[in-house]
Amino acid sequence: MISMYPKAEILFPPKLILSLKELRGPEWAELVTLVARLPETHPDALAFCHMMIELDGCLNCYAGSYKFMRGCAACARQTIMQFKGTDAELLKMYKASQKTMHAYLKKQERKVAAAKA
Repeated sequence: MISMYPKAEILFPPKLILSLKELRGPEWAELVTLVARLPETHPDALAFCHMMIELDGCLNCYAGSYKFMRGCAACARQTIMQFKGTDAELLKMYKASQKTMHAYLKKQERKVAAAKA
């Protein structure tokens, strides 16, 4: 099936991580480089995507909206370029997403362990 909006995804996709590298300062570029090297299922890559989903407002994006029609790459680039805070604040947001992701994964591990017991 051919999509009317071939650039649009439902949520921020890991394949776009590296495209955000040059949009901020060296701290941001270093983080993007490190995360982009990881498999997309790695908890730290998932944490980065989680952070971008929060920043971009992906959960409020829908087919037909202006953001959706522009596509995820344009939306993510604009979000990072226009972020009013510092790179340190972005890194703090990433660390918070890491904590959220690790807590979620631990919870799932406990559920699996309990189900096996």
